[in-house]
Amino acid sequence: MTAVIARAIASGFGAGFFPRAAGTFASLLAALFGAVLLSLGPWALIAAVVLAAISGVWAIAAAGVGADDPGWVVIDEIAGQFLALLPLGEPRPWPIMLGFALFRLFDIWKPGPIGWLDRRHDALGVMGDDLVAGALAAVVLWLVLAWGGWR
Repeated sequence: MTAVIARAIASGFGAGFFPRAAGTFASLLAALFGAVLLSLGPWALIAAVVLAAISGVWAIAAAGVGADDPGWVVIDEIAGQFLALLPLGEPRPWPIMLGFALFRLFDIWKPGPIGWLDRRHDALGVMGDDLVAGALAAVVLWLVLAWGGWR
């Protein structure tokens, strides 16, 4: 039973089984769900980041998939995408799209510490690279919003 629950969480409750680009699909769903959470207030999104990160590390380890990071494991993308949206005080379409694009850019490109974490091949590495990608996307998004006077 534990393995079934772990697999459900690790797959983003099935989003990871999307036939193509499952990580991008899960990130898109997370951006849309993140917008809903933002409408409830910033604490809802913060809680979602923490819940996704903690449950993701557990699920990846419990499902025994940390060493190879199969494509269906997308809880890491969900947590990272939520984190990327934290600079937004309210759901606005273009900043959400920019946060989505920035997160995907850093997640695919894997510069610096993102690449190092990705090469760990364990549950912390699988989750960690996407959380750092989300944090970098959040910083860039915050700078764009602040610099452009859109805060």
